[in-house]
Amino acid sequence: MTTVRLVDIAGVIRSKNAGPFELTLDIMVGDPAWYQRLRQSEVLSPARIAALYGIAESDVLSIVAFDPASAIKITLKRPLASGAVGDADVYGAQQHAPLLRLSFEVLDD
Repeated sequence: MTTVRLVDIAGVIRSKNAGPFELTLDIMVGDPAWYQRLRQSEVLSPARIAALYGIAESDVLSIVAFDPASAIKITLKRPLASGAVGDADVYGAQQHAPLLRLSFEVLDD
């Protein structure tokens, strides 16, 4: 088994608003083989994402894989509406940071 960091296989890891009450996390993997390994792992399960972000699993609204682009889109409920008093990231542009420390195990070839 080998530990693989998401930052080492993904060409793009980003976040943005998906309306005032939701955030979208995008993961785009350049190599289709690594994308399939990521998809088949449990690293992007609702439970794992909820734990990573310190939120309820019910706040992970969707995890959608788009095979033609080797991309995965995760939608989360925002803790506060975009621009509300106390919101520290009105554009949702810095919310991908927890994904940068994510890793998962793969079988050696």
